[in-house]
Amino acid sequence: MTDLHRLSIRELSEGLAGSKFSSRELTEHYLKRIAKIDAQVQSYVTVTPEQALAQADAADALRQSGMANVLTGVPVAHKDIFCTQGIKTTAGSKMLDNFISPYDATVVAKGKVAGLVTLGKVNMDEFAMGSTSESSYFGATKNPWALDHVPGGSSGGSAAAVAADLAPFATGTDTGGSIRQPASFCGLTGLKPTYGRVSRFGMIAYASSLDQGGPMARSAEDCAYLMNVMAGHDDRDSTSVNVAADDYVANLNSTSVKGLRIGIPKQYFNVAGLDADVKARVEESLKKLEEMGATLVEIDLNMTDAYVPTYYLIAPAEASSNLQRFDGVRYGYRCENPVDLTDLYKRSRSEGFGPEVQRRILIGTYALSAGYYDAYYVKAQKVRRLIQQDFLKAFESVDVIAAPSAPTTAYKIGASLDPVEMYLGDIYTIAVNLAGLPAINAPVGFDKDQLPVGLQLIGNYWSESQLLSVVHQYQQATDWHTKRAAIAEETV
Repeated sequence: MTDLHRLSIRELSEGLAGSKFSSRELTEHYLKRIAKIDAQVQSYVTVTPEQALAQADAADALRQSGMANVLTGVPVAHKDIFCTQGIKTTAGSKMLDNFISPYDATVVAKGKVAGLVTLGKVNMDEFAMGSTSESSYFGATKNPWALDHVPGGSSGGSAAAVAADLAPFATGTDTGGSIRQPASFCGLTGLKPTYGRVSRFGMIAYASSLDQGGPMARSAEDCAYLMNVMAGHDDRDSTSVNVAADDYVANLNSTSVKGLRIGIPKQYFNVAGLDADVKARVEESLKKLEEMGATLVEIDLNMTDAYVPTYYLIAPAEASSNLQRFDGVRYGYRCENPVDLTDLYKRSRSEGFGPEVQRRILIGTYALSAGYYDAYYVKAQKVRRLIQQDFLKAFESVDVIAAPSAPTTAYKIGASLDPVEMYLGDIYTIAVNLAGLPAINAPVGFDKDQLPVGLQLIGNYWSESQLLSVVHQYQQATDWHTKRAAIAEETV
């Protein structure tokens, strides 16, 4: 079959259960697509055909024995920040170019238990630091909708792989928008869960109080299937919260759009730099939700101006601490012929880390230094609490909050964005991570250049089912999530 990549996760599951095709046939189909198409997209860092086909054969045997799960035999791509036993795990960095993980991240292990077939590891901004996937040591990933544009970041490889139909769904991580923004740039659905909902064990840390794994796929329904695998408490992760996970697939119609109160922060729609096409498409999607029975309620989020400076103090500070372990001694990149221990540290880190990672380490180290810790880091943590309280006050009068996922559509590769401009592009996403809230991106149309636009819906704590349900119903009434880039239409 030449069109297996066009099937939804539900259709793939039903096809496997009904013996319309085998997991081996499905896996071979995706591997052929990767071999033919990915040279143009560069979404994969490592493809694992031997392991994938072995997993597919095992899945087919389980199907025949009657012991299969709903997702047994369905392929998946993992962001190269999740440790995978026996497979190179790089975090997009020269520092880890030679690191073969001796264990699986919980997300990967749960995928194996569910019977998912790992196609390989996908590209990302180095150590998840970036918004374009250009900072990867392995080169820039391309946006399938326009190969001279970025796919977003840091989960750009995950987004590009799904948008080019090189994987039916993929895992991502979101520290300040790294699931939602690339999902927006690539016309996908992407869910950033509540902090603590998905285990961080085996997920290489950027900023420990902000990082959260989540699913990326074409639709809310597809995301719900992967969320059922990823979510749940993990004793091995001290930040994992022991709150029972939902059956996200069963709950896809649990929330009625009729009567839903959608908060519209007036500050968000007056941000300097908000593209006119993005604003128009988002407003059209909100009008559609209003036609479906939702009520739009104007709200104030008064801490908006504090989002970027607060995030870009806390995240680099935590990165500075987390990346201390990469010193050229125990594992990872080591410089050649160091003259002494100090030289080993200095050259291993300066040669192993790229410019953006070095920039954030330096910012974070400065913020944590003795003379500035109280003035910067402690104050930022106090402002973080005010941002959280701002959201909680809003949720007293609304059920979800709507915003663009990004102020613009995808940038051109190599565009002369200075770091501060790139950081300001995170204005709509980073507050969600600072507050630990869940949020989802849904595709809602295109700009004048036919690049995708995304709507972001932000929920209260543990409301992933509600967000998936609202987007699912919106997607039953629209077809933006079904649109495909030309490269995705290529057959093999």
